[in-house]
Amino acid sequence: MSDALKHECGIAHIRLLKPLEFYKEKYGSAFYGVNKMYLMMEKQHNRGQDGAGFASIKLDTKPGERYISRVRSIAQQPIQDIFAQINERINNELDANPEYNDSVALQKSNIPYIGEVLLGHVRYGTFGKNSVESVHPFLRQNNWQHRNLILAGNFNMTNVKQLFSSLVELGQHPKEYTDTITIMEKIGHFLDDAVSKIYKKLKKEGYKKSDCSPLIAERLNVAKILKRAAKNWDGGYAMAGLLGHGDSFVLRDPAGIRPAYYYKDDEIVVVASERPVIQTVFNVAFDDVKELDPGHAIITKKSGDVSITKILEPLERKACSFERIYFSRGSDAEIYQERKMLGRLLMPKVLKAIGNDTANSVFSYIPNTAETSFYGMIETVEEYLNERKTKAILSGGGKLSKEKVVDILKERPRIEKIAIKDVKLRTFITEDSSRNDLVAHVYDVTYGVIKPTDNLVIIDDSIVRGTTLKMSIIKMMDRLHPKKIVVVSSAPQIRFPDCYGIDMANLETLVAFNAALALLKDNNKYDLVETVYHKCKAQENLADKDVKNFVNEIYNQFTTEEISAKISELLSDESVNAEVEIIFQPVENLHKACPNHLGDWYFTGNYPTVGGNRVVNRAFINFYEGNKERAY
Repeated sequence: MSDALKHECGIAHIRLLKPLEFYKEKYGSAFYGVNKMYLMMEKQHNRGQDGAGFASIKLDTKPGERYISRVRSIAQQPIQDIFAQINERINNELDANPEYNDSVALQKSNIPYIGEVLLGHVRYGTFGKNSVESVHPFLRQNNWQHRNLILAGNFNMTNVKQLFSSLVELGQHPKEYTDTITIMEKIGHFLDDAVSKIYKKLKKEGYKKSDCSPLIAERLNVAKILKRAAKNWDGGYAMAGLLGHGDSFVLRDPAGIRPAYYYKDDEIVVVASERPVIQTVFNVAFDDVKELDPGHAIITKKSGDVSITKILEPLERKACSFERIYFSRGSDAEIYQERKMLGRLLMPKVLKAIGNDTANSVFSYIPNTAETSFYGMIETVEEYLNERKTKAILSGGGKLSKEKVVDILKERPRIEKIAIKDVKLRTFITEDSSRNDLVAHVYDVTYGVIKPTDNLVIIDDSIVRGTTLKMSIIKMMDRLHPKKIVVVSSAPQIRFPDCYGIDMANLETLVAFNAALALLKDNNKYDLVETVYHKCKAQENLADKDVKNFVNEIYNQFTTEEISAKISELLSDESVNAEVEIIFQPVENLHKACPNHLGDWYFTGNYPTVGGNRVVNRAFINFYEGNKERAY
């Protein structure tokens, strides 16, 4: 993606179902779980590079022994940093105490991080500060083992304000105004309540206080706690939690917005944000890794019993389509084919843009995640050329010379690696002119392969703000002196803010929105902006379920093609000599390519939860009033 986006986080959960001695004997190390967690987090580093965290719980420890370990980092390479810290601590303990090497029991008693219940997280910050205190997993501590809660997730809530207020009404005093703290305290409140009720009941049944702990662990109903806590949540989430005594859970939102996959056998339970991570790390087949159903939780009790339980009534499935276009690893078997299909479906528009002149067109892509869609696009070009070659040969009626046939057959798509991502830009200079010059050099180009008579077709995953396209890519492409530059987006026009985990909180940063505003001005319709503002303003005090998305009225004035043409105009200034045309994927083609991931609110404004309309409503009010605050 040419526009840098901060987006989803990644979760990794491992529950070892056998004693640690089993893994020592079978796999050569009692640190089997820690080693697998490192691999799972490293293979999800695409989901978050702002920070990383790891937590573990040891089962059946004696009073006075430390049973929870946690480490977090916001270093430049946070995953490597936390596991370097873990390894250093482990190695120091083993070096200082050689007797630990052959005793799993001594390792478990004396070395941190070794444990049966593990949770990892990689973070892209979209809400709250980017400090180590904002890095998951979060820890809610208590002297009662059962009341300790460790939480990590891939989520954003649209109704944090309401959830925060409900905690205050309960008498709590949350230490931060963030969705993670709010959610953790909400779960923690009902966890405390459940533990207290079980404890009182056990005392009435005649049990001594010292005998209650294992019985509380046995009777604690995690599903009931989650049902009570999640009742009023509005957002997209895949949320993982560990309880101090050893129960664990991963809960997915009712619309299936955020992804979660799991694998279970008699040795292990594993949950991750991406399927191929589990496949690769544990060497299991595609069909062995299951998708966690929306609104459901996978719950593992301290006893090792595993259940999939419905926590919230599922909504219409609106799994995030951006996962398929860009965020998730392209090594997933389904995602790979979907991305190729996105490229294939664009080719009729591309051929029209170049006047079917494939001989004088060079095809390329923006590194690196657009590469798979590029393959699909090229396959379609090859099919088009094969059809054309077949017709040319057949039209010869068997009288073509060998040389003529060879000449017909040798035509193939001209494929070149044109754009090269040279640096990860750090905008440490804040002066606009200096920063713009830096942005212009994020990409470099390959010289000497484009002729002045050529069309240059280059595909990108999506176009959000268009800043890098305008300041860097189009200008760099123009240095090659093509006749025409065709920029192809495998995603539709991004028209609306996201509120479920992607850092797109404002309308005015979206190039499609700016194009629509420019068209309103061109057509003397800009009064509509004020009309929409008043409609949005009138909804401020309505319940979320009653709020409507009036921002669509801005876009409905124009065809998709008209907005695309205006985007092309906005992203190419007078310094660009080549003709520039920007092509977007139609929404209906996105649905064809990704039929199980119909969450398209970025493109259509059809939000999957009622809080979405309130967010877009607030985003438009913020835009109109010149308020730079987040819309959620």
